[in-house]
Amino acid sequence: MELHFTRTNGPVDEAIDNLLELAGHVHHPELIREMILAALKVGQEQEQTADLKLMNSTLKEMRFTSKVFGPYHHVRKVSVFGSARTRPEESVYKMAYLFGQKLAEAGYMVITGGGSGIMQAVNEGAGPDHSFGINIRLPFEQKPNPVMEGNPRQIEYKYFFNRKVAFLKEASAIALFPGGFGTLDEAMETVTLLQTGKRNPIPLLLVDEPEGTYWSRWIQFFEQELLIEGYITASDFYLFEHIDSADDAVEKINLFYRRYHSLRFVEKQLVIRLTSDIGLHAVEELKKRFFDIMQPSGCMYLSGPLPEEADEPEIAHLPRLVLNFNRKDFGKLRKLIDAINSY
Repeated sequence: MELHFTRTNGPVDEAIDNLLELAGHVHHPELIREMILAALKVGQEQEQTADLKLMNSTLKEMRFTSKVFGPYHHVRKVSVFGSARTRPEESVYKMAYLFGQKLAEAGYMVITGGGSGIMQAVNEGAGPDHSFGINIRLPFEQKPNPVMEGNPRQIEYKYFFNRKVAFLKEASAIALFPGGFGTLDEAMETVTLLQTGKRNPIPLLLVDEPEGTYWSRWIQFFEQELLIEGYITASDFYLFEHIDSADDAVEKINLFYRRYHSLRFVEKQLVIRLTSDIGLHAVEELKKRFFDIMQPSGCMYLSGPLPEEADEPEIAHLPRLVLNFNRKDFGKLRKLIDAINSY
């Protein structure tokens, strides 16, 4: 029998409906129905056990990730990356500890890889009650640090890609300390997602010691190779910030959320949700400064929640700034958010 996601499967649809009713208390049953159908379809289509094992493990890991993070949905979190080989006596370790401490004091939780080095420093600074550790199973080097060992917010992943989803999906900001291939991988992954709009804007902080050169040389390469060759644009540099103190890093995150709350695309409109109104005069100034990121004949105006946002009643009270964004200049969109926060 060929299965379809439409309700044309006869007794199979009836069996799935009965299963959902039997299970009870299933949220969003139509989505769960499609997941069950996807599993049945892949069972019909795939003979390779390896592919089925990958899909099975992925779904289990994603499910457990949602379970662990779910109770903390309302708390902003900062994902922090850096070398697992940084030693406690190094100044950058102490800086990472201080960063974690100041984040916790400011009301944030931290997400690290749960291992040693920079990860352990941040978890130590924030403390176990304000920490998540999302570890990866490796044959060497990566095991839970003493802060996260036995912590209910410690997750162990088989696949890097599931772990990356957790790091980026749950974060309200990303901070990158010096590190090896893994840190650079996360840096490039994050900046690519921000550049292409596959991740809503968040602070991306490149954190180094005072007078450190790790990130400045990385930025120099971007300027002298990528920008000159036309592989990136000048506005892409708005996607990240180079920071050399824990205080400045926390302040940058706080500033980003000074007035900005979140955003959502509704058909051809971008809806920016604000924690406080900015006034008509500010909107007129923003129109002039950021006309180049608008669609031709586009508009920008203040609004309440749009009808399509009815599924988020908890933020219905927030004022909105609505505009026809061109969906390509995401570096300049970040500058627009900075401008909104400056009023």
